[in-house]
Amino acid sequence: MLNKSILVIRTPSGLSGDMLVTGLARLAGEDENSSQAVLEELLQSLRLPELSGTAHLEKRSVEGISGWGLSLTLPHSHEHRHLADVLAIIEGSRLNERARRLAAQTFSLLAQAEGSVHAIAADQVHFHEVGALDSILDVCLTAALFERLSPDHFVCSPLPVCDGSVRCAHGLLATPAPATLKLLEGMPVYGVESRGETLTPTAVALLKALDARFGPWPAMVIERQERAYGTRVLPGLPNGAIFAWGKPCEYPADPSGGHKHA
Repeated sequence: MLNKSILVIRTPSGLSGDMLVTGLARLAGEDENSSQAVLEELLQSLRLPELSGTAHLEKRSVEGISGWGLSLTLPHSHEHRHLADVLAIIEGSRLNERARRLAAQTFSLLAQAEGSVHAIAADQVHFHEVGALDSILDVCLTAALFERLSPDHFVCSPLPVCDGSVRCAHGLLATPAPATLKLLEGMPVYGVESRGETLTPTAVALLKALDARFGPWPAMVIERQERAYGTRVLPGLPNGAIFAWGKPCEYPADPSGGHKHA
C-alpha cells in the first residue's frame, strides 16, 4: 500500500474537460516546458493535423490566487459526428490501448446520455459541442494523461450543482444540462449558492470512465499539487479545481494535532 499512488481532485466550483487536461498535464510534467511538451506529444498522437499546436497551458489568476488554464486556438468546424465517427478517430490514433479504451468509453457514456435525453439510440446521436474538436481533444488528452500517470487510487470530491442556465446547440437549457444530469445518476452531488453551469457533460463522463471514487481527502503525503482554472468564474464560489498527487500515509494524522509514530 505504501508504494501506491493517489490522485485527488477537489472541485469547489465544478469541473470541465479543459480543467481536467490542465491539472493532469501539470502533474505529468516536471515544469512548464515539459508539461507543454507532453500535451503536444499527445496531440500529435491523435493524427488530426488540425489539432496540432492548438492547446497551450497558460498561467491564470483568480482573486489573486495563481493557477493554470488551457488556451485553445481551434479551427472553426460545423462538422457533426455520430458516435461511430468519433470512435473511428480514437481507434485510428496512436494513443495506447488503455487510453483509447478510456476515451471510447467516455464518448459512449456521452452518447448514451444524449440518446436518453432525446429518446433516440446512442448510435443515432449527432454530437454537436461534444463531437467538436475541442471535446475530442479534452476527452482524448485526459484519457492519455490519466493513463500516463496511472494512479492506483483516484479520489474526487462530491460534485457541486446549482440552478441557472446554459446555452447550447439546443437553445437555452436549465442547469445542470439534461445530458449532465443524466450522467450524474449514481454520483454524489451537493447544492451551492451560485448560478450557471458548474459541470460539463464531458467532465462528468470522464469521471465515470476513469472510475473516480468520491469522498473526503484520503490520508496521504502530498508530493505535487496544481490548481486548474476553467474559462468561467462562478460568483460566490472559490473558483478552480485542486489536483494533488501523492502516496498513502503509513499512519493517519492524529486529530489532536500531532502525528502517530511507531
